[in-house]
Amino acid sequence: MSRKTQYTAEPIGPYKIVTDFLPSPDQLAFKEDSQKVTIGLSRRSIAFFKEAANQYGTPYQTMIRRLLDSYAETYRKTPPTTPRTLRLIPRRK
Repeated sequence: MSRKTQYTAEPIGPYKIVTDFLPSPDQLAFKEDSQKVTIGLSRRSIAFFKEAANQYGTPYQTMIRRLLDSYAETYRKTPPTTPRTLRLIPRRK
């Protein structure tokens, strides 16, 4: 059962002008403090990030940077690793 909308020429009720509440573009387009580096990565890793970046419509370098930032933040909270504790970490075979 479908209803058809009927439009009339009646005036619209009182309206209120709403001030712009969205942030301006300069508040959205900020630069993170970053430093350029040269790093060699495997072709397999680059292919993975390029494919994922293409899927999500973002630069692959940004994805890699965010991954590294997340990794650093996670391990920044743990005590530093010493050569002694490295020997206690089980290795994959």
